[in-house]
Amino acid sequence: MATNSVLPTKSLSKPPPSDGEGKQVHSRILLDLPAKERETLFPELEFVRLEARHVLHEPGDTLKSAYFCDSGLISILSVFSNGKCVEVGLVGKEGFVGIPLVSGFRTSATRAVAQIDATAFRVDAETLTGILPECPQLERRLQRFSQVMTMEVTQIAACNRLHEVAERLARWLLMGTDRIGSNSLPLTQEVLAQMLGTRRASVTVSAGILQRAGLITYTRGVVEIMDRRKLEEASCGCYGIMQRQLKQWRCESEELMLRRPVTLNRLWIARS
Repeated sequence: MATNSVLPTKSLSKPPPSDGEGKQVHSRILLDLPAKERETLFPELEFVRLEARHVLHEPGDTLKSAYFCDSGLISILSVFSNGKCVEVGLVGKEGFVGIPLVSGFRTSATRAVAQIDATAFRVDAETLTGILPECPQLERRLQRFSQVMTMEVTQIAACNRLHEVAERLARWLLMGTDRIGSNSLPLTQEVLAQMLGTRRASVTVSAGILQRAGLITYTRGVVEIMDRRKLEEASCGCYGIMQRQLKQWRCESEELMLRRPVTLNRLWIARS
């Protein structure tokens, strides 16, 4: 299944921390960290449960915490002066909320809200910024995720301007299910309309088109993908563009990891 992660998940030398109920951590950023950095960061993490519609921060807020998403979906919203908002980013277990902190900024330009019940590992903002110099791999992974989000925000903005609601709905459902690892999403049409920046009636019509085509079902606030391949075909080209870019970055990252030991070995030989 497609994913946002730029780096491949590595095997761990020891079990990751529990989620409060003895369950394994699913945050890909945390799982990718080397043992030394896990030992530095993990004692500072607090496991939290986020109910649907829980707001993590608003535009202009001072960021007191950052979150490594472990399950569920967190939407990043652009909010306008009249109170309307539209989704510009979507974070699942591949991601992180609190990107400005990585660049040394303290305030948020967007709203972050849990779209469905979610879990996350929270870290104090001051603690995170203090740890980053000691954890270069964590800093690199957060910088890479920041680049992924920038790419997706740019593509979603173009998508919202140029494509029909049914195409955008298909794209959003694909992105959402990628992040939670399930073909079912507990979402109302009202929430979907807000995420797509359109009227609820438009979402109703578009969902009906996809449902009659046998691509999805929608009952009692739950959308389920029935035919993923055909849903990808019904989606606009934006989903494919983002997936191809992510694949390219994964390949570049893997090539860099393979080349690095050779380069270091050559430097050692030269110095000898």
